[in-house]
Amino acid sequence: MRSKESDQTKEGSPSIVDSRFTQTLRNVQGLLKGRSFPGKVLITRLSGQLDESSIPPPAYLRSFSDSDVGPIELDNTFEDGFQSRSNSNASSSSSKMRTLSNTEAMSDQVQKSTMGARAIDSARLMKFTKELSTTTVILERLRELAWSGVPHQIRPKVWRLLLGYAPPNSDRRDGILRRKRQEYLDCAAQYYDISDMDRTDEEISMLHQIAVDCPRTVPDVAFFQQAEVQKSLERILYTWAIRHPASGYVQGINDLATPFLVVFLSEYLEGNVDGWSVADLPPSTISDVEADCYWCLSKLLDGMQDHYTFAQPGIQRLVFKLKELVRRIDERVSTHMEEQGLEFLQFAFRWFNCLLIREIPFHLVTRLWDTYIAEGDALPDFLVYISASFLLTWSDELLKLDFPEMVMFLQHLPTQSWSHIELEMVLSRAYMWHTMFNNSPSHLVN
Repeated sequence: MRSKESDQTKEGSPSIVDSRFTQTLRNVQGLLKGRSFPGKVLITRLSGQLDESSIPPPAYLRSFSDSDVGPIELDNTFEDGFQSRSNSNASSSSSKMRTLSNTEAMSDQVQKSTMGARAIDSARLMKFTKELSTTTVILERLRELAWSGVPHQIRPKVWRLLLGYAPPNSDRRDGILRRKRQEYLDCAAQYYDISDMDRTDEEISMLHQIAVDCPRTVPDVAFFQQAEVQKSLERILYTWAIRHPASGYVQGINDLATPFLVVFLSEYLEGNVDGWSVADLPPSTISDVEADCYWCLSKLLDGMQDHYTFAQPGIQRLVFKLKELVRRIDERVSTHMEEQGLEFLQFAFRWFNCLLIREIPFHLVTRLWDTYIAEGDALPDFLVYISASFLLTWSDELLKLDFPEMVMFLQHLPTQSWSHIELEMVLSRAYMWHTMFNNSPSHLVN
């Protein structure tokens, strides 16, 4: 660990651009390190420690998703308890009693923490329920709540509303959903459920590519290897591609359909997704789920059409912005990557193409997508900040790697053991940097 003197010396060096701003980043990162952090926080450009004036009142803070409570962290008292327990064979009778006391204290604390989390979860669910119970849902209020995570019980309903698939007016909602679901069935019958004799060569080729990609979709989750699931995924993707000829099917869109499939099936299947089977669901239910997936996927992609048109210019634009943002936030990492000849396009293109689905454990994806969907039309720009936060999670590691090592590292990032805590850290930093930079584009020039 570096001493304070060495840090101060480094901060005083003229080679550090805008040292006050760098210090502010360090102060906030210190707050973030090793703990959860309450969602969106406004940051002021000060050289000293953050004070209360830099944090908005509670009404403007986005709290964590209480339905996605991460592991409970034990403090030093409990660590000491475990240490004494491990040495119990060499301890006296009195030390055994102390160990027992520590263990009991730990058990009580964990129980209290769990009970507290459940109480918070219940209160948060009540907030969502209150917003959803009105005759006309106020989408901005719902968006504000959803940014920090949606309780799984109501996630399907919230996603439909925020994506504009279901109308805010409850009196019209069921009728519109019935009509849209029937419209999807008609489209699938017209475009998918036909013979290859009735397709063009281009359509046959596209359908073949989709059929090849579906078994490769989320290969580490057994649920997606079920034949019925792959058939539904194929039908959704092909129907979408036919109805969006400007882009057609692009590899990566198959990944984007998977969160919708899981969320809308969760209304009919219980437990962990690994234990799900769609074989026993009636065809009408599967059709409704497919329709909801299709329309919500369409709504999501409407806001990023140029990500999937020829040459994918939208993604290339985001990669360029990411490079500039990383250069501004952490010049050491930016310089090291440039010196090693690593281009951002070599790893970030997949991140933006698949919206980071392939980079994190699948059980975290729906939580991440709560934020995506809450961002609405602003999502493409916010993706740059999420990706910067994601990349700089490993800034220290990257500085030690040469070109081939960095390529391998960034293609196989060590996120397998991630919990919601790590994801919330990424989102908190992303919002912090978005607040600092997004309204000050001059920061990203020179």
